[in-house]
Formats: sequence, C-alpha cells, structure tokens
Amino acid sequence: MVHEVLHPCNWKATPGYSNGIAARGRMIFTGGMIGWNDQQEFETDDFAQQVRIALQAIVDVLAEGGARPEHLVRLTWYVTDKHEYLGALKEIGRAYKEVIGRHYPAMALVQVVALVEDRAKVEIEATAVVPD
Repeated sequence: MVHEVLHPCNWKATPGYSNGIAARGRMIFTGGMIGWNDQQEFETDDFAQQVRIALQAIVDVLAEGGARPEHLVRLTWYVTDKHEYLGALKEIGRAYKEVIGRHYPAMALVQVVALVEDRAKVEIEATAVVPD
C-alpha cells in the first residue's frame, strides 16, 4: 500500500471509501472533473457514464503529474441528485473499479443544487500524494 489507511479498529468497515489516509510526498490537486470529453462536450446524460468519464479525467490529470490512481488520498464528489446517484451505485462501483481499481481514498459526497455546466450530473475533485 502506498499510503496508510486510518481506520479505528473498533469502527465498522466502510463500503468503498476510507475514513482517513496518511501520506507523505508531492501533492497533486485536480480541478473539479465532470462527465464531458477532452473537447468539453457531453456524450451522455447517464449518471454512471458521467462518473466514469470524470474519473478517467482525474486519472489523466494525475498521469500528467507522474501520479497513478493508488496515489489518491481524497475525492470530493458533488452530485446534482442524491437519489439518481444511489440508484446508479452498482454501475458507478463498476466504473470506479475499472478506472481507479480497488483503491479507496478518503471521500465525501455532497448534493448541490446545480453545477456550472447544465448537463453535468457529477463533479469530482481529487487530491493525490506521490511518495518521496
């Protein structure tokens, strides 16, 4: 493991995220990634597909900084519809594992009224730490 997962031993296991991560190294921060392609065009309105595209954009930006998905220490998700998110969890989980793998950084998810791009259903910010 690249970073140390912080999980009190008496706490219930978390499904698909960590409560905390300890890391040392060079930090990389992404902007908010949404589900449009590299030409800033939406190809889908499907929630899980937008998540997949946003996660791939994060991986692409990390690669520019010499980082990989396992260097992620935090993801902050902004969704426009909590119920649509929960309804697509199975597909989102599949997309997550295909793009990020089985690495689960500390995460938060917040429902917002809207995102700047009208067709965007999700926006994800990432923080990664590349070990020294």
